Amino acid sequence: MPDPAISKPALISIVDDDQLFRDSMRRLITLLGYNVEAFPSAADFLASRVLAETACLVADIHMPGMTGIELYRHLVKLRCALPTILVTAYPDEAAKKQAMKDGVVCYLGKPMDDGELEHCLSLALGAKPLGEYS
Repeated sequence: MPDPAISKPALISIVDDDQLFRDSMRRLITLLGYNVEAFPSAADFLASRVLAETACLVADIHMPGMTGIELYRHLVKLRCALPTILVTAYPDEAAKKQAMKDGVVCYLGKPMDDGELEHCLSLALGAKPLGEYS
């Protein structure tokens, strides 16, 4: 019988239309000790069986169909808001301010520092951060 004191690692869901980025994020987040599922689109994530199990969402801002920020707002509207980290190859200070005001945990530019991502995951999952990023 499993020990109830030993918890299962949190599930992090990645939504990004760039397969190379998705694969590299999956490897990195797995190395950090989390379970990971990755999806090429917001629609695929929303239709998945893991939506209810996801502890944190890492989503690209610029995707065809539904963007990362639209996905976040959709989840909020459904009362299924997940701690969300937005990533983008095209950082924009005004968009970052609005996303943070809307409640996202972090807004990171690509390529990102591994430490920044680890910090953001800790924030999203309620751990006490060691440093400050954003």
